[in-house]
Amino acid sequence: MKTAVIIGLGLIGGSMALELRKRCGYQIWGIDTNAENAQKALALNIIDKIVNYNHITNADMAIVAVPVDIIPKVLQKALDYAGEQTIIMDMGSVKGSVCKSVENHPNRKNFVASHPMAGTEFSGPEAAIYNLFDHKVMVFCETEKSDKHLVEKAIEFAQKLNMQIKILSPEAHDRHTAYVSHLSHVSSFMLGKTVLEIEKDEQNIFDLASTGFASTVRLAKSDAAMWCPIFLENRENVLKSLDEYIRNLEEFRTLIQNQEDKKIRKTIKEINYIKKILK
Repeated sequence: MKTAVIIGLGLIGGSMALELRKRCGYQIWGIDTNAENAQKALALNIIDKIVNYNHITNADMAIVAVPVDIIPKVLQKALDYAGEQTIIMDMGSVKGSVCKSVENHPNRKNFVASHPMAGTEFSGPEAAIYNLFDHKVMVFCETEKSDKHLVEKAIEFAQKLNMQIKILSPEAHDRHTAYVSHLSHVSSFMLGKTVLEIEKDEQNIFDLASTGFASTVRLAKSDAAMWCPIFLENRENVLKSLDEYIRNLEEFRTLIQNQEDKKIRKTIKEINYIKKILK
């Protein structure tokens, strides 16, 4: 039976473990610095066994699913133990710093830089779910630096999870994710912060929150331990997107302040073009 070592047994790592067993027939071994999380994953039947890094040598695959600021350290250690045909994949939302951290590692060819564009606002082993990755995108970076056969296996694995494949440079990946993922989380966090500050009656928030507010602020429930490192590791791209976002907010505020009915309608209609992109 094929084996996979999952390092980091939260939402992404745990969900990967569930799919590897269900769709690919893998035996799942788990590593987590949080002993409680590891025991939870074992009790929830997410993993078959708690192991240590030396088990990676005999594994077919190792998946690093930890916060992006500690991926380089964990990834280097995983590569130290990689067997000749062990695929090492990271699940990080930032790729530039991760790829750079292992560029000179002697087992660099075993590493396939990856990012599943999927997730929820929940965290921990209990957040792991089936079908999280269906119809989502798996981004691979610097595939030219990885063993060709291992890249093929990584792509085949992603396809078994019913994912679409996209190959980008680390720089392009970090730029695009800042716009379509990281900025939306900042926006949600700040919307939540604003409402909590100006609406002191929590019951009003609960009673009056519409589906629009609930869906927009959903990401504000996300874990700080995951998202703070993402914002800081990709800060240059996040700051650029924030500057543009703030400029648009200020312009829209001015239109409302000046009661520019026609310009507000025109602006909204122009933005409605997003419907053609996100069908």
